[in-house]
Amino acid sequence: MLRIITQRAEAQTELRRICERTSQDQIVHKEGTVREVLQAVKRQGDKALLHYTQEFDQLSLSPEQLLVSTSELDAAYQQVSKDLLDAIQLASKQIEAFHRQRLPKSWVQFGDDDVVLGKRYTPVDRAGIYIPGGTASYPSTVLMNAIPAKVAKVPRVVMVTPPGWEQKINPAVLVAAQEAGVQEIYRVGGAQAIAALAYGTQTIPKVDVITGPGNIYVTLAKKLVYGIVGIDSLAGPSEVLVIADRAANSVYVAADLLAQAEHDPMAAAILLTTDYQLAQQVQVQVEQQLVNHPRRLLTEKAIAHYGLIVVVDSLDTAAELSNEFAPEHLELEVVQPWDLLEKIRHAGAIFLGSSTPEAVGDYLAGPNHTLPTSGAARYASALGVETFMKHSSLIQYSSSALHKVADAIQVLAQAEGLPSHADSVRLRTQGHFNN
Repeated sequence: MLRIITQRAEAQTELRRICERTSQDQIVHKEGTVREVLQAVKRQGDKALLHYTQEFDQLSLSPEQLLVSTSELDAAYQQVSKDLLDAIQLASKQIEAFHRQRLPKSWVQFGDDDVVLGKRYTPVDRAGIYIPGGTASYPSTVLMNAIPAKVAKVPRVVMVTPPGWEQKINPAVLVAAQEAGVQEIYRVGGAQAIAALAYGTQTIPKVDVITGPGNIYVTLAKKLVYGIVGIDSLAGPSEVLVIADRAANSVYVAADLLAQAEHDPMAAAILLTTDYQLAQQVQVQVEQQLVNHPRRLLTEKAIAHYGLIVVVDSLDTAAELSNEFAPEHLELEVVQPWDLLEKIRHAGAIFLGSSTPEAVGDYLAGPNHTLPTSGAARYASALGVETFMKHSSLIQYSSSALHKVADAIQVLAQAEGLPSHADSVRLRTQGHFNN
């Protein structure tokens, strides 16, 4: 059952515990295994990749079976319903439209004395996308990762995902990948798939950026290859924080909390409310909606360990506690959500009003659902087009402009003990030429 607490100090302690719920001991224990996998794939390529796929996933594959065939891609369209295809295509259209608004633009500024400054954005050459699989199916995650890469005009997008029964990949995932412009898909998962993307193998190309969520092994692998490649983030267990006033509908709030809790036994579902009666009603509603829930055991575990209701004295206090927690998903189910928004500083995605459940953002609204977790919203943002791009500074000085700043540059260079820096300016401004 969801606990209800009313003391701010206790609430802060509990929110901190939930935010830090990933066990450091568990990470240290698994990190050794991940390092071993990474080094083996780096040295042995496909041989190690297939070995660990057999060991961890009990799947025996040949190098030729890694790449999903054109016939399998074509067949996927025949295996999904028209309703699902329509939904994937609608979501794809919405997501692409949103991310086109985020596309950064190169710029150049012409100043005095023919000084030119600017910034030039270019996409990475290759992007790798990891999609969780096996017994699960996440076509929405495919769209959220692949479409920003497509909008960024990445020339080559590679997707890896662990297969399920009979080495098959869910047809909805294959359809989503094709709708998002991905044609190169490999049936492999786990830390070994991240290693293949980071280092390259005989079959899978080395990429420049890796994005997409996964289990603790995938997350640790991404952490350890960062620097060799770029990554989007280190995603932890999912979380939602709802701020609700007395006008909120307890049925809706309970459903939204359960929508997050059903993800994972470590998912967090938190309600901050100014109304004690609403807190009690939500508590009851959660129990009722769990009665015939298909994922009841998993969801109950999440609620029991990482579910929480806090009754606060004001919406200002709720905003302060929310900012301390910095949630991945924040729902403002209050009468005046835009007024409360002014007090929110840290959140991955913010859902305003009672008609905007988190599921809208998860699937179809357009903004990305790959978001910072575990308090990372204090400094990080959602995955986007920028994840697949980098920028170069543009600088051009005329001779006249260089003369004007030459003395200052030389003073700074000498202060740092770098005489050749100073000479590179002095020789130009004192008229030294090649013989």
